[in-house]
Amino acid sequence: MTTDTTARALETPEVDQPWAELGLKPDEYARIRDILGRRPTSAELAMYSVMWSEHCSYKSSKVHLRQFGEKKPESDVLLVGMGENAGVVDAGDGWAVTFKVESHNHPSYIEPYQGAATGIGGIVRDILSMGARPVAVMDPLRFGPADASDTQRVLPGVIAGIGGYGNCLGLPNIGGEVVFDATYAGNPLVNALCVGVMRRDDILLATASGAGNLVVLFGAKTGGDGIGGVSVLASETFDADGPAKRPSVQVGDPFMEKVLIECCLELFAARLVVGIQDLGGAGISCATSELASNGEGGMHVVLDRVPLRDATLTPEEILMSESQERMCAIVEPGRIDEFLAICTKWDVDATVIGEVNASGRLTIEWHGEEIVDVPPRTVAHEGPVYERPISKPAEQDALQGATSASLTRPTNGAELAATVLQLAGSPNLADKSWITQQYDRYVLGNTALAMPEDSGMVRLDDSTTRGVAVSTDGNGRFTRLDPYAGAQLALSEAYRNVAATGAHPIAVTNCLNFGSPEDPAVMWQFEQAVTGLADGCLAMGIPVTGGNVSFY
Repeated sequence: MTTDTTARALETPEVDQPWAELGLKPDEYARIRDILGRRPTSAELAMYSVMWSEHCSYKSSKVHLRQFGEKKPESDVLLVGMGENAGVVDAGDGWAVTFKVESHNHPSYIEPYQGAATGIGGIVRDILSMGARPVAVMDPLRFGPADASDTQRVLPGVIAGIGGYGNCLGLPNIGGEVVFDATYAGNPLVNALCVGVMRRDDILLATASGAGNLVVLFGAKTGGDGIGGVSVLASETFDADGPAKRPSVQVGDPFMEKVLIECCLELFAARLVVGIQDLGGAGISCATSELASNGEGGMHVVLDRVPLRDATLTPEEILMSESQERMCAIVEPGRIDEFLAICTKWDVDATVIGEVNASGRLTIEWHGEEIVDVPPRTVAHEGPVYERPISKPAEQDALQGATSASLTRPTNGAELAATVLQLAGSPNLADKSWITQQYDRYVLGNTALAMPEDSGMVRLDDSTTRGVAVSTDGNGRFTRLDPYAGAQLALSEAYRNVAATGAHPIAVTNCLNFGSPEDPAVMWQFEQAVTGLADGCLAMGIPVTGGNVSFY
C-alpha cells in the first residue's frame, strides 16, 4: 500500500477521505485543509479527528467551562489549575495533593470489565503524570434499574473491572456512589477518581521544552485495542443499526501499570524527566501534539520506532491506538542512559522515538517518508469551539411545578409498614456492601476512613500525620428538576461530607455527564449546571482544579 505522505497530499488534492466516518463535520474538514494549505494526509486526518473529537477538544463545552476561570475565588493553596492532566493543591509541610475524576461511560457499556478497568488505569496515569504517587481511588457509578437485564449484564463487569484493576495496583478504594435509575438504562455512568501525593517541589507538567531533548515512549507495546475510542465511542451516541464498537474498547494490564508506576516514580526522584504525558485517549496523537503544543518549539517523531504488539498496524492506527499503560517523556540527551537503565531495571520497554526542536511544527516520519507536518497547537488546543443552541426544555416548567400533593400516602398501620419495607428494599437505599466488599479499602495501610463513611480519608505518607479527605457526590434527580440548584446541592453535599470528617474543604474537581450537545435542551441543562457550580464555588471560596465533560 502506498504511504500517504505530505508530498503526495500536495500532488493529489482531490482524493476522497473518510473524514465523516472519523467523526468530523464538513466545516471541520474544510478548516483542516485551510490550516494546512492542502488536504491532510491520512495520518494527519487521523490525528485531527481524534484530537478534535468532543472527548478531547471540549468543543461544545469550552465556552461554558470558562466560567470556572472567570469566577475563580482567591486561593492560597491552588498550585496547578485547569489545563493540566490534574489539579494540584498545597497540603502543608511541603506536601501537595493532586486529584481528578473522569468518565469511561461508553466503553464500560460495550465491554463492562475492560471499560471500567481502563477507566481506573487512565485516571491513575493522569495523576502519575503530575509527578505524584497515586494513593487512593473512588468510583461514582450510575446504572439503569437494578432488576433490568441490561443492568445485570453491565454492573457485575464494571464492579469487577474497578476492583480487579485497582486491587492489582494496590490502591485503596475509599468511596464512591452507586445509584439505580431508569435514566441510565443503556447508558451507564462509570466515573473514576484518583488522588495522588507528592512533595510540592516535585510537580511535573506536560510540556516539551529544550531543543535537542529526546522524546521517549515507554511502557507497554502499542496494539490495535482502543483505536478511535475517543471519536467512535466517547463522542457518539449508540445506534442500533451502526457497526459493532467492541474493538474500540481498550484492554488493560494492571500488573504492567503497577511496574510502570514504580518505574516513573524512580525516574522522577532522579530528576530525569523534563516533561511527561500519559497515553490515554487519542494515544500518540494526543501525547505528541500536547507536549509539543505546550512547549516552546516543535517536535519530530520517527513513528516506525514505536514498539508494536501487532506488526500489521498502519501509521494511522498507531497514531490512534489507545493501548494502555504507556507514557511519553521528554529527556535531556545527556541523561538518556540513566533513564533507560531505570526502565531496564523495572523491565519496562523504553524507546527514543523523536526529538524536540525549534521548528514550531510537529512532524512525523514513517520509514523515511514524512506523513505529518502540522502546527501542534491547531491539533491539541486550537480546535473548533461551538456555541451550541440553548433552549429550556418545554416540559421544564411543568416538571418544576409538580408537587407531592398527588402522591398516595399510607392511611393505616399496614400501609405504613408496607411503605417502610418498600423503602428498605429500594436498591438506592439498601446496603451496598455487596459492591464495596469487592474493593480493597485498606491496602497501603494509610486509610483512615472509607465506605460507608461520608468521606474517604487517607494519610499522605507514612512519614506524616497529615491526611486528605475526599467525597464524590451528585444527584441527577435534583439536577433534572433544576440544573442550577442541583449542581450547587451536589457541591454543598460533597463540601459537608468532607467537613464532617474534620477536614477543611479547599478545592473541587468535577465530572459532568450530560446527553447530546446537539440537543438544545441538553445544552440548557449543561449551561445551567456549570453556572450553578461556578457560582457555588465562588460563594464557598473553593476553586475548580479541573475536571471532565462526558456528552452523549
